[in-house]
Amino acid sequence: MDIGLIIAFLALGAATGFAAGLLGIGGGMLLVPFIMFLLAAKNFPKELTVHMAIATSLATIMFTSISSVRAHHKRGAVSWHIVKLLAPGILIGSWIGPWIGKQMNSAGLALFFAVFVASSATQMLLDKKPAGSRDLPPAPGMFGAGGVIGILSGLVGAGGGFISVPFMTWCNVKIHNAVATSAALGFPIALAGTLSNIYYGMNTPGLPSGSLGFIYLPALLVISATSVLTAPAGARTAHNLPVKSLKKVFAIMLYILAAYMLYKAIR
Repeated sequence: MDIGLIIAFLALGAATGFAAGLLGIGGGMLLVPFIMFLLAAKNFPKELTVHMAIATSLATIMFTSISSVRAHHKRGAVSWHIVKLLAPGILIGSWIGPWIGKQMNSAGLALFFAVFVASSATQMLLDKKPAGSRDLPPAPGMFGAGGVIGILSGLVGAGGGFISVPFMTWCNVKIHNAVATSAALGFPIALAGTLSNIYYGMNTPGLPSGSLGFIYLPALLVISATSVLTAPAGARTAHNLPVKSLKKVFAIMLYILAAYMLYKAIR
């Protein structure tokens, strides 16, 4: 990897790590389009760039989530009983998501990502949280919810915060606890999704040197190096500052990235 690419991945890791801690997301919404852009600029196989960007993004969340959740846990904000109920379904769903993604061509996967990101950006821009109208469902319902979160996260390479946070607030979980718990859920999502992307990506023709399945290891190592440093700062900011205006800026950025992915899908 040349020095320019290393610097780009370092900056990308710093930005997404901060976003992970601040907003309770894994950073995949930002990572995937930028990793895809950087890989394409280095003439990686066009038919593999989307799959590799999603897989590499998901793998970085393993490291980011650990750093972020430690900061939230110190403040007593993580609802570990919710993590235990959602984690089994998440592990299964996060394994299935990359398998579904492998069945899709690059254009279809890019289109799905663009629609998902645009929907998430709209949710963030409007800042409409579902009214807490009910309690958490019993264990089977939590298993099912975890499965849906895992499948979607595995498909788009994200930490699941855009699904898990609204779900928890709808079930009367306080927003700060929902964000912190979402950060904790990022690890099982990333772990199962990473193993799945390695398994289903092995022996894929045309994978560049440095790949482990669909994961591009040099990008994973460099991005993770800075993301783990900035995630705690994001978590501290989440507890000390209102993040409404930052969410609006972030939503606009997501629209731009969704438009880029849509362009790549129809190109």
